[in-house]
Amino acid sequence: MGSLYFTEEHEVFRASFKDFLHKEVVPFIDKWEKTGTIERFIWKKFGDMGYFGLSTPEEYGGLGLDLFYTIIFLEELQKINSGGFAAAIWAHEYLAMTHLNKEGDDFIKNKYLLPSVAGEMVGCLCITEPFGGSDVAGMRSTAAKQGDKYILNGSKTFITNGVYSDYLIVAAKTDPSDKYKGISLFVVDRSSKGLSATKLDKLGWRASDTAELAFDNVEIPLENRLGEEGKGFPYIMQHFALERLIMGVNAHARAEFALDYAVDYIQERVAFGKSLDQFQALRHKIAEMASKVDMCREYNYSITKRLDAGAYVVKEASISKLLSTKMADEVIYDALQMLGGYGYIEDYPMARLLRDSRLGPIGGGTSEILKEIIAKIVIDNKEYTPST
Repeated sequence: MGSLYFTEEHEVFRASFKDFLHKEVVPFIDKWEKTGTIERFIWKKFGDMGYFGLSTPEEYGGLGLDLFYTIIFLEELQKINSGGFAAAIWAHEYLAMTHLNKEGDDFIKNKYLLPSVAGEMVGCLCITEPFGGSDVAGMRSTAAKQGDKYILNGSKTFITNGVYSDYLIVAAKTDPSDKYKGISLFVVDRSSKGLSATKLDKLGWRASDTAELAFDNVEIPLENRLGEEGKGFPYIMQHFALERLIMGVNAHARAEFALDYAVDYIQERVAFGKSLDQFQALRHKIAEMASKVDMCREYNYSITKRLDAGAYVVKEASISKLLSTKMADEVIYDALQMLGGYGYIEDYPMARLLRDSRLGPIGGGTSEILKEIIAKIVIDNKEYTPST
């Protein structure tokens, strides 16, 4: 049966990208997981292949492709079993670069977006602060205008690519008296005086660098502001739907990887004179796991189609992340159980997969916050509309 979402061209891209990952990335994954540092050569290889330009217009070095190329990109990144490597890559392309694409002017795009597409510069997005994550409007960092520059003070935390990136997309209060209309976005160069980063030690996502950042009177040129002053909050909110769908897609893809691995294992493992896939308890557990994966994957594809057509999918993207990340944790937990003692050994993929998956219900909006967003829409009839 033909796919409702993927064309023959999509599948050619999938095969090519999968081959690229297994040749150019997989041989280094264990090393990067141990060191917590992704070597810079791989960013350039991604850029040379055009993988950082999937959603960027051709005039700025990209390919301008539909969103299902992004879905393939995300799915295959999950299936090499390094949530940290995958996060570093998609945080660059779909967090930092999204703001360059959508809010950057020609100066910003020529200085930062073009080399980002080429893999010559790496970016990160800095919103979460030590005193608050989901309460974006409650951030305390400030950027005070002084002549031809802004002076940035404050801190950010849990920032993916926060240590080794070349530039940072930073949200800060330009008008502390206005909770929602007083936030602006800026591009900050890594070399800026007064900027410091501390690497955080994490349970999972070990290949990626996650940082706590401090800004002490950091000077930002006026031309490095993204979009209009005071529009930072709606800019951030506008892109949350994509980020949450991305995390939903990541979840169904890693759950599918775990399921496939568990099926292969129980078909080969023999106990009491027969392979494990002949035991009804395991067969029915696999059936439940496969059903959960299929339901989330098909839902996520349908939301992707709507988002690609221009729909504002706040509720649907929130549902995607809420249910898909919960499902992935459950499926991976059950898959590890099927491997028995081998599931608990680092030489097998499930231990890392379980650690990496646990961030799903936390990052990009906790499950508790998502439930409140959905409740406001369903119960209070709240409407979310795009920034104008």
